[in-house]
Amino acid sequence: MTDRLSNTYNSTVGGAKQTVGNTLGSDQLASSGAQQKAQADAKQTATDAQNKASGLGNNVLGAAQKAVGGATNDKSMEARGHGNAALGDVQRNV
Repeated sequence: MTDRLSNTYNSTVGGAKQTVGNTLGSDQLASSGAQQKAQADAKQTATDAQNKASGLGNNVLGAAQKAVGGATNDKSMEARGHGNAALGDVQRNV
C-alpha cells in the first residue's frame, strides 16, 4: 500500500506542478510536473500488474489446495486453500 500512496502523491503533485506551470507560462515547471506525473502513473500501473499476477498465483494455489484437501479429507489444507484463494481475490482487486 505504501507504493500506492507514494505514487498517488507524486501523480497529484506532478499534475499540480504541470497546471501551475501552464498557468504561469513556465514551460520548465509544466514539463517537470508532467514528467513527475507520468513516472508515478507508470509505476502505479506496474505495481497494479504485479499485484494482479500475485493474486492470480494465489488463486491457482488456493484452488489446488482446496481440491487436494477435499479429495484427501485434509481439512487443514482445504482451509489454507480457502485462505489463499481469498488473498488472491484481494490482491487482484486492489
